[in-house]
Amino acid sequence: MYQFLSSVSHRYFKSHSHNLFKWFFNISPMYRRTTGRVTSVSKDFSRVEIKISISYKNKNYVGTIFGGSLFAATDPIYMVQLIQLLGRDFVVWDKSSDVKFRRPASSDAYAVFEFTQEEVEQIKLDVADKKEIDLVKNVHLKSKEGKLFCEIEKTIYVADKAYYKEKRNKKTTS
Repeated sequence: MYQFLSSVSHRYFKSHSHNLFKWFFNISPMYRRTTGRVTSVSKDFSRVEIKISISYKNKNYVGTIFGGSLFAATDPIYMVQLIQLLGRDFVVWDKSSDVKFRRPASSDAYAVFEFTQEEVEQIKLDVADKKEIDLVKNVHLKSKEGKLFCEIEKTIYVADKAYYKEKRNKKTTS
């Protein structure tokens, strides 16, 4: 359903598709449950900003933001952002995450997810050459004042769509 909505927004609302991306994320039931909100998406999708407000919905036993909420609010962003940046000729999956909590999140938490144009072009070149790659990206959750709450290292699998389908077909026939 989400891919369909995304393709419709790109086709009919191209100049506003970044706003629809934000809107779809924020109304999506599974993302809403994380207590995170997408606050900003650049027109070219190269930058996404989120905010996790501290509230009764995500406070833990000691009154700080539950670590699961911090992670869950960041989990889908890089993958979906990269799908938007690369287009439909690529397969993109979250592969793994490493979370390092640095201090309790006692106030709202913010994160910025960025891809430079050079990174996107390098990913396309690497996939053209190797057919599939593992990409590592980092994101930091911080307070408004810049206090570091959490560091997350995401490993993202990216593959050529035709190669991926062929690889999956070989596994199912073996």
